[in-house]
Amino acid sequence: MKTLILQGETPIAMLSAMDRGLNYGDGLFETLLAVNGTIPWWKEHWQRLSLGAERLGIVLPAEDILANAAHKLLVQQRQVLKIVVTRGVSGRGYTPGDGPATTVLSTHPVPGRSARGLHLHWCNTPVSENTALAGIKHLNRLDNVLARAECQKHGKDEGLMCDSQGRVVCATAANIFICQSGVWSTPPIESSGIAGIARARLLGILSDARIDPLRRTQVESAQAVVLCNAVRGIMAVERIGEHRFPVHPEAAELERQFKALNPAFNDD
Repeated sequence: MKTLILQGETPIAMLSAMDRGLNYGDGLFETLLAVNGTIPWWKEHWQRLSLGAERLGIVLPAEDILANAAHKLLVQQRQVLKIVVTRGVSGRGYTPGDGPATTVLSTHPVPGRSARGLHLHWCNTPVSENTALAGIKHLNRLDNVLARAECQKHGKDEGLMCDSQGRVVCATAANIFICQSGVWSTPPIESSGIAGIARARLLGILSDARIDPLRRTQVESAQAVVLCNAVRGIMAVERIGEHRFPVHPEAAELERQFKALNPAFNDD
């Protein structure tokens, strides 16, 4: 792993113990696929990071500063690039300071892909609902941490999370699409969940896709279920709990169309 830390636009040696990201989760992050020194869909990630920064009132470094810093870490292979931006350093207490933002960039191995479809767990941990934070990738992710711990305990690849009303929102680290009668649907993200880059791309190529609230029974009765994110692309689901999904041509076709959007996702 390689790491670079910026305070504002200036490199620094280490993160302060008084950083608000560490103390309060006061910040944002992006997780990006990098292939041979390039970043597919950089613009989309930058736009979402900018939206989150505007929502939270955090001043980002200039885009070219961040892009150049990222490329200093990249090598000629497949990697995961993580960018964390916090509000920076302040004194004790919730009141935000006026110092420059802190940015931490780091590279990581790309997760491996199984030859089989994913086995999912229905998580008991609910998704928090907050319209001010919905859609953006803020650092307050304890819901996802607890849900992923459930998956680990039950030996499952991933887990599906619902809101307080029992509506399916997402997986712990991906968006969900289900296929019913040949039509794909994904949950809305107005009150919870993340506006995934891969989700937006799929909605762009699926002209008849629906954004509808989903119930557990709808997911379990679907013809096909897939998860998606901007690092792993399309991930077919084979089983949720004891419910199995047969291999469906709609899922294979969706993966083919997604990979056609960018050659980076053809090399798993």
